[in-house]
Amino acid sequence: MQNLDTLLQAFPKSPDWTADWETIEGNEALTALIEGMKNTPQDKEWHGEGDVWTHTKMVCGTMVEMKEFRSLPLRQRQELFLAALLHDVGKIVCTREEMGRLVAPHHGSTGSRMARAFLWKEVGLAGTKEAQNFRETVCCLIRYHTSPAHIWEEEDGLRLVQIAANGALAEDFQYYMLSILAEADMLGRIAADRVTLARQAEFSRLMAEEMHCLHESRKFASSYAERAYLAGRLNWPDAELYDDTWGEVIVLAGLPGTGKDTWIKDHCAGLPVISLDDLRLRLGITHKDDQGPVIAAANEQAKAYLRKKQPFVWNATSLTKMLRKKRIDLAENYGARVRIVFLETSWEEGLRRNANRPQQVPQEKIEKMLGQMELPERFEAQEVEWRCV
Repeated sequence: MQNLDTLLQAFPKSPDWTADWETIEGNEALTALIEGMKNTPQDKEWHGEGDVWTHTKMVCGTMVEMKEFRSLPLRQRQELFLAALLHDVGKIVCTREEMGRLVAPHHGSTGSRMARAFLWKEVGLAGTKEAQNFRETVCCLIRYHTSPAHIWEEEDGLRLVQIAANGALAEDFQYYMLSILAEADMLGRIAADRVTLARQAEFSRLMAEEMHCLHESRKFASSYAERAYLAGRLNWPDAELYDDTWGEVIVLAGLPGTGKDTWIKDHCAGLPVISLDDLRLRLGITHKDDQGPVIAAANEQAKAYLRKKQPFVWNATSLTKMLRKKRIDLAENYGARVRIVFLETSWEEGLRRNANRPQQVPQEKIEKMLGQMELPERFEAQEVEWRCV
């Protein structure tokens, strides 16, 4: 955490609001990312200032001048400034040329995963609620930073505002902070549309305020109605729906070595468990082999429980939204409600626990999984929990 503490000391604060760029650029943990941004070009029409790092420093400078930024509490200013520093790291890997233009599709979601892996492993922001809250506030800001400036162009803009506002379970995250970052992002560049898009980001605050989610997540009549509205199955957010689910399926998520088996013993006594590790042992399949037969066997086992309306626990890493969606859709199609429980521990503790497992997962595979990981967002299921163990 020493790298983080040194970095936070270099962030702008009252009374001069000046960032110590020498310390920031000299931070060893950030070196590779900063070099990557310096070496990543941008399209001249939208970024006449040049490379990503030049743009990043302009965004940070612009944001610090905003009264909205200066009025935030210290921790939220730190989270927001760190998000601004890392908001375009995804462009390092996403930038490509299409029809003679430089584009970087999905750099927000990619950048949030890169930032998470960096903050989790290199900075040590994992394993406690405080670290998780700080890290995921930053990652959620990066994930959605392009949305506010373009929300007016979307057919279902009001719903998208609420998805962004209700996504993260990080206590510090607010749509208000996101709109500040988006406005600074649009102004901190050289382009003809900078003021127009910055104004749209600012106006998105009015949309969020109208939907009662500017400074907190939107409140719904029930978790069932929230799930239905944010999933696009309900048109009016204030409506109530009859909850006709018959029981709960718990979908666990977390890196190997997080302690999912222990959590099940402590919290799910009596419930049957679909364990991918157990299925691998039964089928004689290792983590290095094709996992198709394991997944197929797990799906068949799940269908058998669902046909009997038997609640159960799905014990797997479930680290991406796509993997979770398949399991959630299966359960919901049979009329069950789903609770996602995400578990995390520190990087070092996770590796120690993994080393004591009967079936160890190679460290390089865990590192790859960390880089692909997406924390479950509130709208993915009827109930979502983040826990540190």
